[in-house]
This record gives sequence, C-alpha cells and structure tokens, in this order.
Amino acid sequence: MVTESTRTPFLSFVVPVYGVESYLYQCLESILGGLSDEESDSVELIAVDDASPDRCGEMLTSYAAGRRNVRVVRLTENVGLGLARNAGLAVARGRYVWFVDSDDWLPPASVPAVLQQLRRDEPDLLLLDHLRVHENGRLEVDASSHLLRGVPEPVSLAERPQLLRLQHTAWNKVVRRDFLDELELRFHPGWYEDIPFSHPLLIGAKRISVLDRVCYRYRQGRLGAITSTRSGRHFDAFTQYERLFAWMDRHAPDPQLRAELFTLMISHYLVVVGNDDRLHPHLRRPFFRRVAEHYRRFVPEEGYPQPEGVPGLKHRLIGRDAYLAYVALRRAHRMAGRLRGTLGAADTAETTGAAASEVAGQSTALAGRR
Repeated sequence: MVTESTRTPFLSFVVPVYGVESYLYQCLESILGGLSDEESDSVELIAVDDASPDRCGEMLTSYAAGRRNVRVVRLTENVGLGLARNAGLAVARGRYVWFVDSDDWLPPASVPAVLQQLRRDEPDLLLLDHLRVHENGRLEVDASSHLLRGVPEPVSLAERPQLLRLQHTAWNKVVRRDFLDELELRFHPGWYEDIPFSHPLLIGAKRISVLDRVCYRYRQGRLGAITSTRSGRHFDAFTQYERLFAWMDRHAPDPQLRAELFTLMISHYLVVVGNDDRLHPHLRRPFFRRVAEHYRRFVPEEGYPQPEGVPGLKHRLIGRDAYLAYVALRRAHRMAGRLRGTLGAADTAETTGAAASEVAGQSTALAGRR
C-alpha cells in the first residue's frame, strides 16, 4: 500500500525501514526538518516499511500524517535492504534519487546544498562526503574521503579514475533516476547489495559531480548492522562480486577497469576475513578459501595494481591460497597492536616489519600445507 501525492518532486529520498525505532525519527527529521517551503516542494520522502517488527510502522504513519511530501510503502514480508530500496524506487517520481539508511542521518543544511549542486551541474551522479559516527560519539573521516577533493566541475571516471576507489555504498551517491534505467541497474537480494550497484554507477556516468561537503552521518556499531554481525551471510559478498563482473562483461569490458575492480575486491575480502565482528573463527578458513577461488577466477591475465607493503603481501598469500601464512601474519599484526601501548612507534613498526618479513619468507612452504 502506498499513500499518494499529486506533486512532482525534483529529488526523491528512498529510506528502507526495519528495526530502527530508536533512530528513525532522527533520520526522517534530518531530511525534512528545517527546509524552506520551496525546498520542501522540491523533495519527497519515500519510507519503505520492510515489515519492521517494532514500532517503526506506527511511527511512519504518524510522521506521514499531514505531510504531503512523505509517502509510505508497506511490505507484507521482510525482503531485506536491497529489495526494499527497489520497492521505494518503483514509486519514486523525482528526477534524482538519494538512498538513505534509516539508522543514519544528514547534517543540517545538507539537503539545500545537494539541491543546489544538482540544479547547477545536472549530473548523472552526485558524490557526497560523509563521517562515520561511533557509538561513543567519536567522528571518523573515511579513508576514501580525500578522493573528493579538488573536483570543481563535472567529470567522467576516465578523467578521475581514482573515484572508483570511493567507498562503494549507495547512500554517498545521488543518482539521476533515468540513468538507473539506462544502466539497467537495480539492487539484488542478499548482504553487500551495494557492490554490483555502486561501481557501475561510476563506470557508466558521463557527468559525475562532486560535493566536497559532509552530507551524511554513517552510524557505526549498531546492534543488528551487518558490519557488526557475525554471520555466514557475509559469504553473500562472493555472489555480489560475481554479479558485478558479469555486468562488466556485458557493459564495460575494459581490462584496466577490471584490474582496478579486482584489486578493490580482494582488498574488500581481506577486510571481511580479518574482522572478528563479521566472521566466526570456524568460518574464517572456508571464507579465505572462497577468496582464493575468486582470485584464481577473476585475476587479470595482464596483472593488476597490487598494493604495496603488508596489504600487498596479503594479496600474494591469497593468490597462493596460503591460509596458514595469512594466520601467522594476522597474529603478528595483533601482537604489534598489543605492544603499541608499551613500545614506541618505531619499535612497534620494527616488530611488525620483522614479522611480515618472516611470514613472507615462510609463505611458500606454508602454501603447500594450506
């Protein structure tokens, strides 16, 4: 069921909602609160109740009452983040669409800034900066945020290839609605649904605009978030990357882009396999095995830009399917972390470097033992 409005907005917000009653009002108000009448007339908020088991459905009913720019889509069964976004997108009428997660929020004045940039540049894709917000209130700049600096005019990925390394999420991108149809892009089911959605946007866009401003607050460590949930569903990442490379084969068979995406894929897998908050210890070895399988399946024949230092060593261990060597390297890093409180930075770096060198020397022998 969808509550209807006769307006034609310029920007549609699609907000999937599930199990976030503690955060929902902050999210909704961060989008619509404080807008001028003209700005309010330019936007619509489509909240998708993904059969939320808490009070979110009631909260959406109350919030939508009397607000002609709020529409509610109610799903009869839980379908997950990606398919819930699709349900909202199906009824979105704005020229542009911004996917916002309901446990996150926008800083003040973000919406007017985005509207101004969209109208000025008329891009296929607008990229935004964000901050990670931890449960204790600590703010953290994302490692990829520096890539947004110094892009005053719309560009293509060919002109700014480093933009492909921007965090691959849907919420740091505002997309022209028709552009999604041109690329035949929708979200797939499963976790890590942003992988086969976000990268194609950058590859296919002819006009990429960059707003070098923090327009999104990304909540970290929330109970129930996939990045802090131990589950076998993290294996969904393999299917999502398979979908990405299948899209590449159909739409952008570019060897250089494929090599860059391969590097990003292996680095992403290493983040997952090394994170205790995502994988149970008994799942780490089979996950590593699947990573090695994808390495062999997708590694470009002409090579790829392998990282330097310890990250590059991890890539080589993946290529050899050398799980025991990887475990040894991981333990060395953790030991260095524990020593950091008692040793100076130089001593810690020396300890880590020595451990990495030792692991590198042993990796060939360990690879044979797996």
